[in-house]
Amino acid sequence: MLSIALTGGIGSGKSLAAEFFEELGAVVIDSDQLARDAIERGTPGFDEVVASFGDAILSGGAIDRAKLAEIVFKDELARRNLEAIIHPRVRDIATRIAARVPQDGVVINQIPLLFETNGKSRFDVVITVASTLENRKARLAQRGMKSYEIERRINAQASDEQRASIADIVIENDGTQEELEARVAEVWEREILPRINK
Repeated sequence: MLSIALTGGIGSGKSLAAEFFEELGAVVIDSDQLARDAIERGTPGFDEVVASFGDAILSGGAIDRAKLAEIVFKDELARRNLEAIIHPRVRDIATRIAARVPQDGVVINQIPLLFETNGKSRFDVVITVASTLENRKARLAQRGMKSYEIERRINAQASDEQRASIADIVIENDGTQEELEARVAEVWEREILPRINK
């Protein structure tokens, strides 16, 4: 089984790239979604987050992700505390999903914070999706994020240069969706399939 990490900064287009890889036959594990699942109401992760951050982060009995983000993107220690709760749970779920994939399968782990968590060594191949800061900010603004939120999130993540330094493959995403899809297909044909068929 080929284990691939797909990373990229917020707004780079890595989620869309992951969708294209999934259409080509990869099993995609979305760490952001697993992180949400890990702290759903009723889970031990939920209890631990509320114990660490207090009832102020709750809305209607569930964790309000915007309130939690407001805290952790202002305070690095708070962010590390949250990551210490979430990351081991996400890795555990991802490992269990990957264990069900056939030996000739391709598993793509979508991991925004791969560089920050020193996770490269767990994967056979690292792909990073890169895009200019201007394009990333424009995409995030289209999602409804405020400029100060965008700055805070981008500043909390590794730089494109840092992500590229651990990548085996860099996919540039500064064009259209069709161009990104074509680039993903090219990487699949030239880089991924030959590694499975060895």
